[in-house]
Amino acid sequence: MCGICGEVRLDGAPADVGAVQTMTDCMTPRGPDSGGIHAQGAIALGHRRLSIIDLSARGCQPMIDSELGLALVFNGCIYNYRELREELIAAGYRFFSTADSEVVIKGYHRWGTDCVRHFKGMFAFAVVETDTGRVVLGRDRLGIKPLYVSQQGQRIRFASSLRAIVAAGDVDTGLDREALHHYLSFHSVVPAPLTLFRGVRKLPPATVRVIEPDGRSRDQTYWEPDFTRDPARADWSARDWQDAIMEALRAAVVRRMVADVPVGVLLSGGIDSSIVVALLAEQGQTDLATFSIGFDSAGGESGDEYAYSDLVARTFATDHHRIHIDSSRLLPAVPRTIAAMSEPMVSHDCVAFYLLSEEVTKSIKVVQSGQGADEVLAGYDWYPPLAEVGRDAVSPAYRSVFVDRTHDELVGLLNPDHALDRDVSAAFVASHQGRPGADTAVDAALRLDTTVMLVDDPVKRVDTMTMAWGLEARVPFLDHEFVELAARCPPELKLAGGGKGVLKEGCRSLLPAEVIDRTKGYFPVPGIRHLEGGVLDLVRDTLAAPSARDRAIYAPAALEQLLADPNGPRTTLGSNVLWQVAVLEMWLQSFES
Repeated sequence: MCGICGEVRLDGAPADVGAVQTMTDCMTPRGPDSGGIHAQGAIALGHRRLSIIDLSARGCQPMIDSELGLALVFNGCIYNYRELREELIAAGYRFFSTADSEVVIKGYHRWGTDCVRHFKGMFAFAVVETDTGRVVLGRDRLGIKPLYVSQQGQRIRFASSLRAIVAAGDVDTGLDREALHHYLSFHSVVPAPLTLFRGVRKLPPATVRVIEPDGRSRDQTYWEPDFTRDPARADWSARDWQDAIMEALRAAVVRRMVADVPVGVLLSGGIDSSIVVALLAEQGQTDLATFSIGFDSAGGESGDEYAYSDLVARTFATDHHRIHIDSSRLLPAVPRTIAAMSEPMVSHDCVAFYLLSEEVTKSIKVVQSGQGADEVLAGYDWYPPLAEVGRDAVSPAYRSVFVDRTHDELVGLLNPDHALDRDVSAAFVASHQGRPGADTAVDAALRLDTTVMLVDDPVKRVDTMTMAWGLEARVPFLDHEFVELAARCPPELKLAGGGKGVLKEGCRSLLPAEVIDRTKGYFPVPGIRHLEGGVLDLVRDTLAAPSARDRAIYAPAALEQLLADPNGPRTTLGSNVLWQVAVLEMWLQSFES
């Protein structure tokens, strides 16, 4: 896990090495172990390294293969790199390291842009053909690893972090009104390629972009899960599906233990992270390091789920670390959490992930997480109502249970200069859900959530908050082979048992019933869900700051109403509305310091 960046000049001028160095330095938390720059004419590459595989200097980047005429910067992990390495050696390739990044170089040379189809893992990379000047950018299937891109005239820059691109300067940081609409409507999700800044875009997941020296570029989407029923599995019973889902998850969990350093687990006490622990124990893993976090209660809400995480830790005899964050640590962590975000994220558990990662990195560099199971296996409460909806009526039904506010409500919240005269979020949802390749309304909703919402909310949250402390988080529920299988699973099996039924029944022999049958929980941070004290003061100060008044994103009357009742108005999914509007302002102001 690392941070990558680069600059490509399209006019023959030399790349700005100083700008690339600035971007590289900005990403030091993502790769605290080492860094490097490589410049050749119109192209410069930068890299910050978190050493996980091949800890020697041979694995450092930018990685140059003079024999093949290729240069690489790579972020992520190719879990099947050993198998691919043997295949490439058999094809005549010689390796100078044991790093998975070198497998990417050799894989590109052998398979071209189709190399991504051979990779099982999470990744974002840039390959430079040093002879031709062609640059190839790639991103993994589920967008687990980020890649931001900015083009200004005859110059292209890219980086793992939006902040790194902004730090390099000369980028349009004006608010993109379409992205703003998504943020305030589509539950804070801003789909690729948009970001909130007009001058920065993100490479979509499952995409390879080829940039020619003359500036011509082309994108290739190389993967999309199929949410239709598979005729070859038409005779499968519920038990067959349960067994297949567990076997695919077992392979995904074991695959993510590949490392030259120890791998732990973020154990929330929910079924998803608990299954990861159980499957590792089943494989004979002993003294597995597990980590749970808790907060002080607030507003009548409990701040921890220790009862469940402790039970799992005892059951599987893990080396368990219970991390409790008292209220005095919460307030100082909020600005630092916001400043770590590449894009604003409204979920209250960002602070939890940020503080948990800070503690976990004191003892370990890699963890597995249960993120993604709810989107892939229908664990959220907005899916069951869609089971009674016709396929053609999915989009309005989905919006009624998911989006934060109607278009008219959004127009009332914003100042006219920032509002749009059309509901771009509704149009986006309708277009995505209207495409073929999803049999039922539930299938169409799961496809959207798996390939869009998941990427630009939970997955981005985990990557950003863990990498703020140089912690690599691996997500077995987003193994693309597991996702492909889950997509073909009949929706009624996923919806059973209050959601994730096929998973719950499949793991009955592994986990205590108390964990399987518990009410769904969340990373609880009551001090943010219920705004009071210092956090509420911070929100008020943020929205009253001179820069907030100058930007004037929100209509004054709407803002006054929210401030008068800070814990009253809630979005469709129960998020604090005042927190949502404040997070955006905090994020924008974090670029001013």
